[in-house]
Amino acid sequence: MVAGIIGVALLLQTGGSACAAPPSTTTKTGKATFYDLAGTSGNCSLEPPADDLYVALGPSQYSEGAACGAYLDVTGPKGKVRVKVFDSCPECAAGHLDLSRTAFKKIGAEIDGIIPIKYKLVKNPPVPAPISVRVKEGASQYWFAARIDHHANLLSSVQVASSGRGFTKAQRTDFNYWIIDSGAGPGPFKIKITDVYGKTSTVSGIKMNPGTVQKTAVRASSASSSSSLSASSPEPATSPKKPAASPSKQPATKASRSAPASAAPPSSPAASAPAALPATASASAAAAPLLESTPTDPAAEAAALDLTAAEPAPNRC
Repeated sequence: MVAGIIGVALLLQTGGSACAAPPSTTTKTGKATFYDLAGTSGNCSLEPPADDLYVALGPSQYSEGAACGAYLDVTGPKGKVRVKVFDSCPECAAGHLDLSRTAFKKIGAEIDGIIPIKYKLVKNPPVPAPISVRVKEGASQYWFAARIDHHANLLSSVQVASSGRGFTKAQRTDFNYWIIDSGAGPGPFKIKITDVYGKTSTVSGIKMNPGTVQKTAVRASSASSSSSLSASSPEPATSPKKPAASPSKQPATKASRSAPASAAPPSSPAASAPAALPATASASAAAAPLLESTPTDPAAEAAALDLTAAEPAPNRC
């Protein structure tokens, strides 16, 4: 079991083989609070979902950006809601989900502030739009950085090719941009996107047009093992305009929340602020893999598994 967890964690963070077992979609238990974006974007550098249904995860579940863009089904006292992983919550322990106010109100009473929940990772969720690509401000033929959205499942790797060049593997950042420090040329680019289930989608015609969202016609959740379509005309990003960030820096984000208890100040300006809670995080929680449930006793803690824990799968290697 431990080997499976480590293997999947490495797959998500460094881009491993598609032969690794897929993440678990079993139901976990935890608790939820809520927060407001206050007109800013989250650590995943995505535009806020049109339905306002999103979630911020603690460090072990956010997994240095590996969780960005995935979807969770969350069930509370009043019902169930599907949310997009959009942000990080530095003070949240594993199993503590910080929901948007809109999402929280669908499954619990706002006045409660904190509610018990069950949640699970969604495999192949329908997404509201085809895959889109946003080349980061400051990018050039000598330094490539792009954000992928509407990819549905957790991603394991992103590769980029330009005219006259083969594919080069990009490295994921904790603010959800995929970077090639040596650059990928002037473009236009072909981008190969592979999720943790081994499904690959390829989009082409992506231009070196920093700061704009370039839409494609490829829908990740319905893509076959390989799809290739050109990007449509780029459109200006809908998120609040920000100054160009240096390659090594994560864009700053501010958020506010309301709940019966007063909120503790966030440890970083680039994250959501959760409800004030008793200190429950431990060193083991900080090291837990992505999307783990909160253990309820020492025995459970020793055996706790994350949603990214490997499930049995046929050997395809």
